[in-house]
Amino acid sequence: MKLLVTGGAGYVGSVCAQVLIEAGHDVTVLDNLSTGNRSAVPAEATFVEGEVAEDAEKVLAEGDFDGVVHFAARSLVGESMEVPEQYWRDNVGATLTLLEAMRAHGVRNLVFSSTAATYGEPEQVPITEDMPTAPTNPYGATKLAIDYAITSYAQAHGLAATSLRYFNVAGAYGPIGENREVETHLIPLVLQVALGHRDKIFLFGDDWPTKDGTPVRDYIHIRDLAEAHVLALESNESGAHRIYNLGSGDGYSVREVIEMCREVTGHPIPAEVAPRRAGDPATLIASSEKITAELGWNPRHTDLETIVTDAWNFTSLLGEQAHSAQRVR
Repeated sequence: MKLLVTGGAGYVGSVCAQVLIEAGHDVTVLDNLSTGNRSAVPAEATFVEGEVAEDAEKVLAEGDFDGVVHFAARSLVGESMEVPEQYWRDNVGATLTLLEAMRAHGVRNLVFSSTAATYGEPEQVPITEDMPTAPTNPYGATKLAIDYAITSYAQAHGLAATSLRYFNVAGAYGPIGENREVETHLIPLVLQVALGHRDKIFLFGDDWPTKDGTPVRDYIHIRDLAEAHVLALESNESGAHRIYNLGSGDGYSVREVIEMCREVTGHPIPAEVAPRRAGDPATLIASSEKITAELGWNPRHTDLETIVTDAWNFTSLLGEQAHSAQRVR
């Protein structure tokens, strides 16, 4: 298939673009490089620098595209609380423009990058797709609004679509990993301490109702997540909008993640307890039984050591590249 991948210079988008190419698809990446990296775009992909809201229609008009994988979005929970208008404009507004462009040019296959934030604070775990959605921040709310829009387009216009609700994505795929100026994810933050870029890591609360008092999260390896996108894209059906959770089904606490990072890196990684953050749930674990039953998706890299090791190998590579660049100067 000839595919447009929006946000394909970001962490998740670039890995998925690479895996789609390896699966035999022809990929064009559209990204404004506001948070992504040009170097992360696969060499085999066509790259277009631009905005979804302004340039997607033009890109789709220029070629016979078969489908779209839509990653481009603002995705910082804290920022969404401070400037919600930007999230409604850049997430919802831009996606509606994309959907209209797809309809205008007969592109009827879509995979959408959604999030577990659509569920808010769940009443029970593991979380299944039929549980209530009650986002606690504008980021989650905008993603949920897009899910509703996609459902209506599928019903009214025959769009074939899948939304994938990620839990905590981590790890790396060879030379592609998490490399952002503003980092909010736990594993790369902890590894930055091991690399010497931070003095310590903060634990936001140690009195949660969990096995060791720190929050528990479900981590999914980026490679497993990418393979789910390929399966979804290749099995979408006209007029149907499917929603699937993507997680490992297991949970690791913040303390367990830090300890694993210590083991993998050999660094003591100082940690300090800080006050809880508002809106943080104690436990988030996915049930991915639905996508396993319907699409045959089976995550293969679920152990924490593999996830952290792959992330550390990538982080170490970045550190070596930065050190070499300084020496050249």
